[in-house]
Amino acid sequence: MREERIPKYTIGVDYGTESGRAVLVDVSTGEEMAAHVTPYAHGVIDRQLPGSQVRLPHEWALQHPGDYLDVLYQSVPAVLQQAGVQPDAVIGIGIDFTACTVLPVNEQGVPLCLLEEHRDDPHSWVKLWKHHAAAMQAEQMNELAKARGEAFLPRYGGSISSEWLLPKILETAGQSPSVFQAAHYFAEAADWVVWQLCGELVRNSCCAGYKGTWHKSEGYPSAEFMKQLDPRLEHLYETKLAGAIHPVGIRAGGLEPRMAEKLGLQAGTAVSTAIIDAHAAVLGCGVTEPASMVLAMGTSLCHMVLSDEERLIEGVNGVVEDGIVPGLFAYEAGQPAVGDMFAWFVETSISDEIKHQAAAEGINVHGWLEREAEKLKPGQSGLLALDWWNGGRSPILDPQLSGLMVGLTLSTTQAEMYRALLEAAAFGTRRIVECFEAGGVKIESLYACGGLPQKNKLLMQIFADVLGKEIKLAKSSQPVALGAAICGAAAAGKEAGGYDSLNEAIQAMGQVQERYIQPNKEVKTQYDRLFTNYRKLHETLGLPSGALGNVMHELKQMRNDA
Repeated sequence: MREERIPKYTIGVDYGTESGRAVLVDVSTGEEMAAHVTPYAHGVIDRQLPGSQVRLPHEWALQHPGDYLDVLYQSVPAVLQQAGVQPDAVIGIGIDFTACTVLPVNEQGVPLCLLEEHRDDPHSWVKLWKHHAAAMQAEQMNELAKARGEAFLPRYGGSISSEWLLPKILETAGQSPSVFQAAHYFAEAADWVVWQLCGELVRNSCCAGYKGTWHKSEGYPSAEFMKQLDPRLEHLYETKLAGAIHPVGIRAGGLEPRMAEKLGLQAGTAVSTAIIDAHAAVLGCGVTEPASMVLAMGTSLCHMVLSDEERLIEGVNGVVEDGIVPGLFAYEAGQPAVGDMFAWFVETSISDEIKHQAAAEGINVHGWLEREAEKLKPGQSGLLALDWWNGGRSPILDPQLSGLMVGLTLSTTQAEMYRALLEAAAFGTRRIVECFEAGGVKIESLYACGGLPQKNKLLMQIFADVLGKEIKLAKSSQPVALGAAICGAAAAGKEAGGYDSLNEAIQAMGQVQERYIQPNKEVKTQYDRLFTNYRKLHETLGLPSGALGNVMHELKQMRNDA
């Protein structure tokens, strides 16, 4: 008589920019059993500190750490209740997070912003990934690394971003010595959440490698470099960034009894080391092969590429051994504004007439614009846009770059402008693919996941047409959270009902749709022609050596001065 299988589940908790979600997943199939979203009560803090008169300058983006705990307290019990799953059937928890999102804490892990003496200091709060106020510190770091010939810089495409760990810490040290001194640790928010779950600070290799300038073989930048950067940072890695770096998808610890009671789970349930949100999507798509690129498409777009060799590629934001999938080198590139760019346009630039038309037809404005834009042929509008509406990341890492649309006339329609923005996002990705292939890293398979591929069919067709490649779509509606749940299954291990390795868990639980998006060869000539002009604008306005390379910087400086 065959023994009946007792289902086992893991929970993936996905922390985004505006909200967090938990997804309950069947370990044997990867099927999502329940999902729940908790919006952050404080959202993105970019104007004024909560409960304070302190106002924030341009380029600041902070968050409240209490919002992260609310996601656990609300969404985890909710998915258990929705699915009717008992606590003993859940064998693991995985966490993914936007990065670099970093916070200063005391020795017990209490965020400094929650302490009376520091709460009115902006530097005591969580600095979100899109906090760009450390641009000057990033440039200082880049200039010193270039002057010293530091080996770590070429691994990040020749430039460290203001979004990353060291520029943010350097900013704190220079502008708020009291917070810097009070911080026993600076922790990635991903690792801080794991700490709250299992009672121990366990740093993950994904965040450390891509955002913290750590290398598996060479470690962190040298103490000599750090001392020259700022004497206060000489021993940063032995003190405020102390702790071993652990691979993705291993057991960080067991769920503490106090947290287990709050979440409705069993104490000791396996908690995985954390992973960056976009990188978790690679797992959710079931991708383990080299020469694959995964497009994680949401407010921003992150491009993850798997390869069996390490190459130094100009304009690519990082390469980390075992950074996503064990046994492979994983590269990251990105565009900081994609969904954000489309949302900005709809929120600020659409006439009341279009809003009324869309409402009368029972569709949202995005859907109305998509339908009208689909009627246009490539190049028909005479418009061309650049995709730097939230700065540049790849292949030009420059947060001071800004958006541009060329070809506007008195007869230009809003649907034409919308399509130009969709095409700009695709052209930006094509430029990134060119950089990889020029650097010797092949891109043979394309996968797409996230909110945008599900919502905007026209966008995905434009991507396939512009890139000239078929695109496979994630089957899961929550591939990032699924990726985190896959980490939880690997952390639990086979004996508990999970898997003995992360690769096994990915292959069993990750999945893509059977339907692929095929490129339309009939529009290739038009898109090639548009892309040629995109590159001209890209290099003329984006590169310091370009004919207009300082215009966007000057305009942003004037705005900041005012």
